[in-house]
Amino acid sequence: MLVSLLMGIFSSAEDWYWWLLLPVCAGSATCVFLYSALSSVLDRWDLPASVFPFNTVIVLYLLCAGPDNPYFPHHPAVPPGLPDPNGTKLVVMELILGIPLGVGQIFACASFGPSTLILGAILLYSPLLALHALLGSAVGILSGLSMAVRHDFLYSGLAGFNGALGCMAVGGVFFTFSWRTHLFAIASAFLSAYTDIALSNLLGFVSLPACSWAATLTTTLMLLLSGSLAASRIPSSHVMAPEHNLHFKSQWEVGNTADRESADVESQTAQAYAKTTMLDL
Repeated sequence: MLVSLLMGIFSSAEDWYWWLLLPVCAGSATCVFLYSALSSVLDRWDLPASVFPFNTVIVLYLLCAGPDNPYFPHHPAVPPGLPDPNGTKLVVMELILGIPLGVGQIFACASFGPSTLILGAILLYSPLLALHALLGSAVGILSGLSMAVRHDFLYSGLAGFNGALGCMAVGGVFFTFSWRTHLFAIASAFLSAYTDIALSNLLGFVSLPACSWAATLTTTLMLLLSGSLAASRIPSSHVMAPEHNLHFKSQWEVGNTADRESADVESQTAQAYAKTTMLDL
């Protein structure tokens, strides 16, 4: 779905350009195979394939097509760090509206009304996720302001959507919610936002978007961390809404304790059998 959305968004052909269905179908099918391949590798570390396939396929497609392709042209991405002719005229209201737009940009939506509906759907599913989505988007815009990115990058929500994704992933999706993970979620939002600015400036010079590479890489790094954050890690096979994760955390702990006790019993039985065998010999 994300591959299809981005191909349509970046296409500079007319609105009803039916030939675009060819790369859409090919890219979507490739994404499924790539997801299956990555999952078999990352499962060894209990890491999700996440949107690595989407990011890979869409960047490869845009590299193959190019902005001036006669059949599949696309709009070139502009680095957010380029000088802004209106760099001193900041509109505060548009900046505030950019926070919900950052949530909408997860689905390539840059309109306030639909973005509000998307945020409302997240709220219905999980209030904790909606809170972290808005918080992460606001962190992304704050990061963009600190780096003096172009104002349209802030107003459209593009500065906030990677921060929103990074904040949601750590704030309740892959980790049990607590004040500790909440602080890690804010740190993840900042890291995702700054990484997105860096990648957007780098890839923008070859007319490519950074997509959600920043949030995907940051979340993967967070999942690989050890220490106090790892203690709140949720097994990939048990990931649900944050509220459900909190409710079922005790069940996982009981199940893990039972597994450990069963393993200890089996180990003791094996040791006793080995000692008996040695005595018989």
